[in-house]
Amino acid sequence: MASSYVTFSMATPAVSGSNSIATVRGFAKLAFTPRRVTPSRNSRTASVVAKMSTEKTSKNAMEYRKLGDSDLNISEITMGTMTFGEQNTEKESHEMLSYAIEHGINCIDTAEAYPVPMKKETQGKTDLYISSWLKSQSRDKIVLATKLSGYSERTAYLRDNAEVTRVDAANIKESVEKSLKRLGTDYIDLLQIHWPDRYVPLFGDTYYDPSRWRTSVPFVEQLRAFQDLIDEGKVRYIGVSNETSYGVMEFVHTAKLEGLPKIVSIQNGYSLLARSRFEVDLVEVCHPKNCNVGLLAYSPLGGGSLSGKYLVTDPEATKNARLNLFPGFMERYMGSLAKEATIQYIEVAKKHGLTPVELALGFVRDRPFVTSTIIGSTSLEQLKEDIDAFLMTERPFSPEVMADIEAVFRRYKDPSFF
Repeated sequence: MASSYVTFSMATPAVSGSNSIATVRGFAKLAFTPRRVTPSRNSRTASVVAKMSTEKTSKNAMEYRKLGDSDLNISEITMGTMTFGEQNTEKESHEMLSYAIEHGINCIDTAEAYPVPMKKETQGKTDLYISSWLKSQSRDKIVLATKLSGYSERTAYLRDNAEVTRVDAANIKESVEKSLKRLGTDYIDLLQIHWPDRYVPLFGDTYYDPSRWRTSVPFVEQLRAFQDLIDEGKVRYIGVSNETSYGVMEFVHTAKLEGLPKIVSIQNGYSLLARSRFEVDLVEVCHPKNCNVGLLAYSPLGGGSLSGKYLVTDPEATKNARLNLFPGFMERYMGSLAKEATIQYIEVAKKHGLTPVELALGFVRDRPFVTSTIIGSTSLEQLKEDIDAFLMTERPFSPEVMADIEAVFRRYKDPSFF
C-alpha cells in the first residue's frame, strides 16, 4: 500500500527554532521560494511529459534485486497504484505507469480491494486501469503483484456469497479468479495476503490485545490453496503483508514441514516515522541467512506527511491531499508527535542540502533489508520527483546524514504509532 501526494507547492510559516521551513515536495535545495501552483492536472500533462523527456540529468542506474527465494528480479522501486480509480483517471494512470516502466521500474503493485479508501462502488477500478494499459505492454517484462484481502466483515462485497472475507481455500480461489479477469492476464507473479486471517494489530494499533484472539484459518490450509494455484500456473510466488514475526515464522515453518510453497516477500509499512516494528525482530526473521523474505516497503513517505505538506497552515492548500480528502485515513501520521518529528527531519534535510522527499526516500532506499520501495503518486510531477530522489541523490547517505537521522529517531522513535 503505497502513499500518494497532491501537486502544489507551498511555503510554511517559520517554526520555532528554525527559519521558514518549506514543506513541499520538490522545493529547491536550501533556497526556498514561496509559490503555489494551481492549474489542473490534465491541463499540464503535455508540458510535463515534454519537460521530462528533454531534461538532462545525471542519474545512477536503477538497481534490481532478487525477491527472497524467488527468481523474480525486481526494481528497487515498485509502482504503487492504490489511487487509480479514486484520485486518478484511467488516462492519468496510464501515463504514470508508462513513465515508470520507461524509467526502469518493472514491478507494479495492486490489490483486489483497491482503490482506497476501500468501498464497493469503486472496488476493482485499479485493476481495470492496469488491465487496459497492459494490453500495450510485454507482459513477461513486468512483475505484477496483487493482494487478496484478509479477515474482514467490512469487505464481504468482494465475494459473491459471503458475510466476511477470509483466507481459506474458497476465498483464495475466488479472489484470484476475479483478479485475473480484471487484470486481463493469465497469471500473477506475486500473490500476497493483504492482512492476516487471524487477529493482529493493524494500521496504527499500538499493541496486541490478547482478548481479541480468534480462531483463524490454519497456515497449512492457506498454503495448500496457494499450492493448487501455483500448480495451475495462475500464481508464481506468494507473499504476506502487514504481517508479524510470528506469522512469517509460521508460514515458513509450515511450508518446510509440509513441502508447500514458501513465502518470498513481506509488504509492510516502513519509513522515518515507522521503523521499530520491522527493525526490532522482523529484520532478523527476514534476513537472507534466516528465512530470506524480501521486504517491499510501503508508505515510505508516511502517507505523504514526510514531504511536510501537512504542516502548512492554509487549509485550502491541502484540501485535496489524501489525509485531508479522506478524514480518518492513515490518521496515525497526523498526530502531534508525528508532526514534530517531521519538522525535525525537514531540518536534517535542509542541513544536508536535501529535500524532505529525498531524505525520506533515500533513507528507505539505503536500508540493507529493503528489496524494493513502493511509491505512489497522483501526478507525473510527483512520480518524477520520487524516482529522481532514488536515482539522483547520494548513495548511500553519508555517516553524517545518518547520524542526524538517528538523533531524531532516538528522540521520537515511531511517533505515528503513539
